[in-house]
Amino acid sequence: MPATIFGFLGLSLTDLIDILIVALIIFAVFRWVRNTTAINIFVAVIIIYVLLVVADTLGMKLMRALLGAFIDVGVLALIIIFQPEIRHFLYRVGSETQISSKGKALLSRLFGHKGTSITSEAVNEVAEACRRMSDQKTGALIVFTNGDSLDYIIATGDLIDAKVSRRLIMNLFFKNSPLHDGAMIISNNRIVAARCTLPITSRTDLPASYGMRHKAAIGITEETDAEVIVVSEETGEISYVKAGNVTHIGNMNELKLLLGAAISGASEK
Repeated sequence: MPATIFGFLGLSLTDLIDILIVALIIFAVFRWVRNTTAINIFVAVIIIYVLLVVADTLGMKLMRALLGAFIDVGVLALIIIFQPEIRHFLYRVGSETQISSKGKALLSRLFGHKGTSITSEAVNEVAEACRRMSDQKTGALIVFTNGDSLDYIIATGDLIDAKVSRRLIMNLFFKNSPLHDGAMIISNNRIVAARCTLPITSRTDLPASYGMRHKAAIGITEETDAEVIVVSEETGEISYVKAGNVTHIGNMNELKLLLGAAISGASEK
């Protein structure tokens, strides 16, 4: 039988480790949801659980049964309601796991996903299209895939499968085009699809100037390793979004450098 550390509390070393692990889990979940709409529900769940522990300690059987049933049903409801947030959390856990680029490449080949690549010629075409759309204040949302498959996003739009061309990009995002509303997906040096629907971020700390395009760009880069170019329809400003972080582009050389970094990252996989 393990020796107790605090006799008057009856705590063993195992109990202390158990408490520490639970505290770390609660802290990690709090950090995850603190800037989202889920924070209020998270606090409510903690309060209900504390009441459950108190009721159990005091021998309040009816209250214990009522709160226990509420928690059992509530867990299932939370999984359904916060399915996107849970998927995002699991993606972050997986992305922070130390897996080498060679290991990721091997897994991609095993599961039939080749990753992405884009030539310098395509980079120039995309950059020139963005420059012209910026001058004309034509809104655009261009997604570049990396290691993660975006098949579930591509399925929401219309398949294109065409060579990357500035004229095609500008025509697709022209305001009277039937495909202008939504995101364009570029993968393996091809325009794969257009009018795709992206997940919207649940962050509440974003600047008021960010519209739905920016929120969609942040959302998809939070869930996957994709990178996104956003052209604002209101201001013509160009932004580059990666891992939920927005970089405002000052000139086309900066945009080409960022796209060039994407090429280097793809070639290493």
